[in-house]
Amino acid sequence: MIKERKLSHAVRMICVAGLAMSSQAVLAQETVSANTVQKVQITGSRLLSPNADSPTPLQVLTSADIAASGAVNLQDLLQKNPTMGTPGLSRTNSNFLTSGGGVSTVNLRNLGESRTLVLVNGRRFVSGVPGDTAVDLNTIPIDFIERVELMTGGASATYGSDAVAGVVNIILKRNFEGVTVDASVGRSSRSDDSKKKLAITFGTTSSDGASNIMGHFGYSKQGSVMSKDRPGLGAAVDQYSLAEAVTGDVRDIFKTISPYYSSFAPQGRFFYGNAANGPAGNYTYDRNGNPIPFDTNGNNGAATGFNRSEYRTIAVPTERFLFATNGTLKLNDNNNAFFEGTYAQTKVDTNIEPFALDSSNVYRPDGIVPGESLIGGVKIRNPLIPDYLWNRMTDTNGDGLRDYRFTRRLTEFGPRHSSVNRGTLRLATGVKGVLPFTNDWNYDAFVSYGRTTESQNSTGQVNIMSLRNSLAGVPNGSGGVMCADVQARTDGCVPINMFGFGTITPEALKYVTAPGSLETAITQKIAGANVGGDLPWGLPAGNIGLSAGFEWRSEDSSSVPDPLTQAGLNAGNATPPTYGKFNVREVYAETRIPLLKDVVLAKNLDFRGSFRHGDYSTVGSTNSWNAGLEWAPVSSLKFRGTRAVSTRAPNINELYQPPSQDFPSVSDPCEGITATGSDPISVACRAAPGVAANLAANGGVFTLNQADKQGVSGYNRGNPNLGAEQGRSSTIGVVVTPTMIPMLSKFTFTADYFNIKISEAIVSTPRQFSLAQCYGGGNPVYCALITRRATAEGSNSPGSIKYSDTAVTNSGGYGTKGIDLTASWADRVGPGRLSAKVAYTYLKTLWAVPLPGEAEDESAGEVESPRNKAVLNLAYKWGDFGINSTTSYTGRAGLDDQFLNTYEDPQLAPKIGSYTTTDFQLTYDVKKNYQVYFGMDNAFDKKAPPIVTGLPGNTTGTETNASAYDPIGRRYYLGLRVTL
Repeated sequence: MIKERKLSHAVRMICVAGLAMSSQAVLAQETVSANTVQKVQITGSRLLSPNADSPTPLQVLTSADIAASGAVNLQDLLQKNPTMGTPGLSRTNSNFLTSGGGVSTVNLRNLGESRTLVLVNGRRFVSGVPGDTAVDLNTIPIDFIERVELMTGGASATYGSDAVAGVVNIILKRNFEGVTVDASVGRSSRSDDSKKKLAITFGTTSSDGASNIMGHFGYSKQGSVMSKDRPGLGAAVDQYSLAEAVTGDVRDIFKTISPYYSSFAPQGRFFYGNAANGPAGNYTYDRNGNPIPFDTNGNNGAATGFNRSEYRTIAVPTERFLFATNGTLKLNDNNNAFFEGTYAQTKVDTNIEPFALDSSNVYRPDGIVPGESLIGGVKIRNPLIPDYLWNRMTDTNGDGLRDYRFTRRLTEFGPRHSSVNRGTLRLATGVKGVLPFTNDWNYDAFVSYGRTTESQNSTGQVNIMSLRNSLAGVPNGSGGVMCADVQARTDGCVPINMFGFGTITPEALKYVTAPGSLETAITQKIAGANVGGDLPWGLPAGNIGLSAGFEWRSEDSSSVPDPLTQAGLNAGNATPPTYGKFNVREVYAETRIPLLKDVVLAKNLDFRGSFRHGDYSTVGSTNSWNAGLEWAPVSSLKFRGTRAVSTRAPNINELYQPPSQDFPSVSDPCEGITATGSDPISVACRAAPGVAANLAANGGVFTLNQADKQGVSGYNRGNPNLGAEQGRSSTIGVVVTPTMIPMLSKFTFTADYFNIKISEAIVSTPRQFSLAQCYGGGNPVYCALITRRATAEGSNSPGSIKYSDTAVTNSGGYGTKGIDLTASWADRVGPGRLSAKVAYTYLKTLWAVPLPGEAEDESAGEVESPRNKAVLNLAYKWGDFGINSTTSYTGRAGLDDQFLNTYEDPQLAPKIGSYTTTDFQLTYDVKKNYQVYFGMDNAFDKKAPPIVTGLPGNTTGTETNASAYDPIGRRYYLGLRVTL
C-alpha cells in the first residue's frame, strides 16, 4: 500500500479540483518544520508558504496524467502542452544528426532548449548534449515522477542562468512504501514502432514515518519506423521541384512529384569536358553496363537515380535502462539528511542511406579526378577508365592530364550507421531542517555531481587519402591494375573501380573504408545552501518572509571525434575536438511582503521580489531580478503580475568551439569593381593587396573564375569574448475559483498574458553579412573573419576569398508574446466521477532579429509555431472502470514567410490546415491491487500534413515536420499495473 505524507487541507482540495493544468501548483518540495501548519515550496520561489499560490503562471502534470498517457518518455507527454515549442532533439527528428541521435529535449515558448531550464526536485540536472545545457529526458524515469511543474517566464533570479523562457521542474516520488510493477507492450497499426516497458518501484518507511528509502528500476525499448514502410515515403519521393511549386498551382505545393530520385546513383554519374575545353557532357550506366544518359525521374525510360527513402528512418530505435533512488534519514527531531541518485544507460541506433560521394569531396575544390598518372615524366592511363569516358576526356584544369568528375552512391559500403551508448549518472546529498534557536527558520544545504558520457561508432564513411591513392590506378605489367603510388602499394592500396553497379571489390572497400567514432563527456558539480523564514517583526497583514543563499557550480565538456574527422579526411568537413569549462559563484535573496489582508477589496495583497548576483569565470558579473504582486479582492478571484530580468550565460560550445571547417557559398562583393571606382565598396576592396594584383592582371576590373567561386573555405568557431544574454519578461494574469457557487465550486479558470524579449542574444554571424559589413558597410571588425589570397594559388586568382569565417556574437534578439488560458473541473456525474482540464495558448508574436538593424523575422503562424494550440484532458472513473482521453489541437499554419516572399499575392500562399489527434486509455481494476490498461495513441490515425523535401520545415526522411506533427500514426499498447 502506498503511504503519502498528508498535506494541508487547502493543497488537497487543489489536487482534487484537478489543477494539473492550472496555475495553482501543489508543492515542489517538502520541508521539516516545527509548526503545526505544513509549509510548502512552489516552483519559482525558494520561500516556504502555508499555501501553494504563485504570482507566476504555473501548470502541472501529475503522476495520474503520466499514467494515463502510456508514455515511456516524458517528452512525449510534455509536447502536448501548448506552452511547449517544437523540440530541437527527439526520436523523430534526430536520425540525420552526427551527434544527438535519439536525445529528447524540451523547448518552452519556442525560444530554444538552452533557454529552458530543467530541474529535478528544484535542482539542476546534468546536460545530455555536449557543450550545451539541454537535459536529455531519456535519463528521467517517468514512473518515478510525482509531477512536473511548468513555469513560463524568466526565473533566473531564483534558479540562475538559462531560465529565460521558463522552468520545467520534475518532482520525483518520495515517501513510497510497497512495490509497484508496471509492464506494457505496444506497436503501431503498421506493425512497427514496437514498444516494451517494465518499471518496478519500491520503498519502505520507518515506523515513525521520519526516515524512508525508495528505489526504481526501469527498462524500455522503442523500435524503429522506416520511411519505406509509410505510404508515399517509400516510393522514392524524396525531392521536389520548388520552381514548379512557386510558379504553378499553389494548391499543389505540398504534393510530390513521383518518382523523383537522388542524382547520386549507385552506378555513378560521370562528367567530362567543359565549356572551354571540348564538349561537356555526362552519362551513367544501365544494369548491363551500357553507358546511357542520366535521367533522375525516368522521363525517358527507367529512372537512373537512387531511392534514398529505402534506407531512411522516421523514428530512431531507443533502448533505456534506468535506476533511481532517493531517501531521507532522520538525524533528530529538527534535522534530516537526504540523498538522490539516478543512473541511465541509453542505446540508440541511427541509419541513413549510403554515402553520396562527390569527387569534389576527394579533390577540393573543383572535384577534378586525374585520368592519368605522371610517372617519370610519362603519362600513364588508368586502365579502369572505360573507353567511352576516355575518348571524351580532355584536360580541363591545365595540368596536362586528361581528367573527369563524378558522383556516386557508395552502396557497397552499406548504410551509414551509428551506434550510440550514453550513460548519465547524477548524485545529490545534503541536510535540511530547522535552524537552532528558531521556530520556523528552515535551512538546506546540498552537493551534487552529474556526468554524461557518450560513445559513438559509425560506419559508411570513406578515407579520402586512401581513396585518392585507389583512384590513381596504373597497369601492373601482367594485365591487371595497381595503385600508382609506391608507398600506397606498400600500405596495401587496392585500385577502386567506380564505373557501374557493384564494381567496388571487397578488397578496395576495405582499404578505403573509414570507421568513425565520437567520444563526449559532460561533468557538472554543484554546491549550495539556503536559509529562509519569517522576520521577527511583521506588518499588520502578516509576517515578512525572507530567503537567502548561495550556489557554486562548475561545468566542463569535451567532444572528441576520430582523427580522420578532425582532419576532414573522411569526405566531410574538418571537425576538431571541443573542450571547455567554466564555474560560477552566485548569491541570491527573496522576500515576500504582505501588504494587505482581510480588508475591503483586499482579501490579500502580497509583494514578492528576488535578486541574484552571479560571478562567472567566463562572462564576469550578471544580475537578475524578479518582482511580482498577488492581489485577491475576494477569496474566489486573484490577480497576479510579474516583471523579471533573466540572464543566460553562453554555453561551452558557444564559447570554445574551435574552428570547424566548412565550404560555404558566398557572393564576393568585390567582383566587378574597377581600379578607379570611388564608391565605398571599391575603396574597401582595393585595400586588400591581392585585389590590387587582380585588378592589375585583368585590365582594371576585379575578375573571378569558376575555381575562385567554388574554392571558398571557412571556419565556424566559438567566441570566448561572448557576454550573457538578457531576457525581460512580463506576465499579467487572473485566477478564478468560484467556490461560493455550488455548481462551480470545483471549477478553476486562469488567464495569463506573457511577453518575453531577449537582447544581446547569441547568434552566428551570417557570412554574407560579414562581407557586406567589411566591404562598404563601415565596420572593419568583420574584416577579421575574411581572408583573401595575396597571390595566385593554383587555379585560384589573387584577391579571391580563401576563407570566409563565422563566429557567434551577442548581436541577435528574440521575442514572443501571447495568452495562456487554462480551466479545470471535477465532480461526480452519474454513477462515476468526471474530470476535465483544458489548456490553450494563443501566440501573438514570435520574432527573431538575426543582427542589429535588420527587420524582425516573424515566425508566429508558421509550421513550428502556430498561433493556436490546445490540449483537452477528459477522465471518467466508474467503479472498476476508467477512461481517459487527451485531444491535442494544432492550429492552421503556413510555411516560412521568407520562402513565401516569392508570392506576389499573399492570399495565394499555401496553408497547412489544423491538426488534431486523440489518445485514449481504458483501465479496469481486476482486483484492488491489479489494474489492466489498454491505450491508443493517435486513435483516428491522423496523417501528418505533407511538407516534402525542399520545403522549409521538412524533417529529412519523413516528408513532414516530425517535430510539430505525428509522423508515425495510430499506435496501440496493453499493460498491467500491480501494487503490493
